[in-house]
Amino acid sequence: MTIFIILFLATCFLAYSNGANDNFKGVATLFGSGTTNYKGAIWLATMTTFAGSVGSIFFAQTLVKTFSGKGLVPDAVSLSPEFLTAVAIGSAITVIIATVTGFPISTTHSLTGALVGAGFVAVGAQVNFAVLGSSFFFPLLIAPVIAVAFGSVLYIIFRNIRLRSGITREWCLCVGGRKALVPSMQSAATLMAQCGSSIGATIDKSENCVEMYKGRFLGMNCQKLLDYFHFCSAGVVSFARGLNDTPKIVALLLLIKGLSIHWGMAAVAVGMAAGGLLNAGKVAETMSNKITELNHGQGLTANLVTGFLVIFASRFGIPVSTTHVSVGSIFGIGLASKRLNTGIMQGIILSWLVTLPVAALFGAGAYWILVRFAH
Repeated sequence: MTIFIILFLATCFLAYSNGANDNFKGVATLFGSGTTNYKGAIWLATMTTFAGSVGSIFFAQTLVKTFSGKGLVPDAVSLSPEFLTAVAIGSAITVIIATVTGFPISTTHSLTGALVGAGFVAVGAQVNFAVLGSSFFFPLLIAPVIAVAFGSVLYIIFRNIRLRSGITREWCLCVGGRKALVPSMQSAATLMAQCGSSIGATIDKSENCVEMYKGRFLGMNCQKLLDYFHFCSAGVVSFARGLNDTPKIVALLLLIKGLSIHWGMAAVAVGMAAGGLLNAGKVAETMSNKITELNHGQGLTANLVTGFLVIFASRFGIPVSTTHVSVGSIFGIGLASKRLNTGIMQGIILSWLVTLPVAALFGAGAYWILVRFAH
């Protein structure tokens, strides 16, 4: 009974870690482009991710089977509570470490690494490498490449459409009254300063300026229309993330008798929401401002690519990483616009490369401890 309680708590901790690292990725373009503030973005992400988690009950149960470990290791191992608890602990520790250091990594990658690490300790060479390659590694490797390509191409297409439609970009310049201290022209003995008013223009850093779209499209204001679709696309991406990630985590709870898949998904959804609301700040800064500078149109383009690819993958049970797809689409736009921060991208790619072996080590260690001390 104790091991099942540990399994449930470890899975909830993984859901919390997932929410902290992943929830903001769907709305990063809203915050990065200045379309909304951090508070508005994270609440939109939380609500739409929760809706995606509920939707996964009906549309994404194939992923539950994929991440239960069946086929990767013998059934006797994949159905043991120690194995599933080790996977939950190994992946949760990996994700939370990345979160507090500000790196957006893949929970899917972490789960895969923990599955492999715990599997090696349990059965050694009996780990099914064919299943590992076709069901896990290949989708994880190809998804960001496709996202980069789609992001670059779609950005170029949309940019050409905008230019041919006569829609231009403009920057706002703040001009208005301001208060200033004005020295009075009196003797030194009675020198004093008075407060006066003047007219001035505000010049700020480029990242604090506001870029707007000027013109009308189908009779509607372009900027308002773009913002509307940008919000909708961010909601779609967050919904897709909940749809794709929730069943992967719920797979760990299937062994607990008396806990239906519906209640399991509800617990995971609550954990993901809490993690996003309480601990998403550092990853939000990386995703929104450090990879590349985004304007409204680029943010919308990135979200369209991410939403399409993740929903497509969820529908057919393909375990892609929302992180890889989201970062890949932003990366592609940065390449096309020639505004990519290569230093940050190198750090993110390095974190992706070490995610799997680190999660494998944590998963292996957790399984070794549980087998020896949980009984």
